[in-house]
Amino acid sequence: MSQQTELNFSVNQQQLVCVASFLAKEGRQAELLAALASLVSDTRREAGCIRYELNISRDEPRRITFVEKFVDLAAFEQHCAKEAIAHYFHHIMPDLVESYHVETYHQVIV
Repeated sequence: MSQQTELNFSVNQQQLVCVASFLAKEGRQAELLAALASLVSDTRREAGCIRYELNISRDEPRRITFVEKFVDLAAFEQHCAKEAIAHYFHHIMPDLVESYHVETYHQVIV
């Protein structure tokens, strides 16, 4: 006899979740962590920011990841256009980051 489980879920098409992961160059982890941490307090004060969380991988300490959530795509785009974010990507990141991956999502509500 097999059991079937009915999954009830919806997808929040309004809010945007971003996972941005950065692998620090060898010996540059502390500098990268400081650079990323400096973005947290101002971003959390942005009107459209719901969550802005900085994490260090347990398996690879050089990997530092943001988990972000914004009220909508427009709020995320405004965040990305901020001078501090642009400065990080264009001037800070090239010296400190070996590789990175940024991906956006919609949350599944179960």
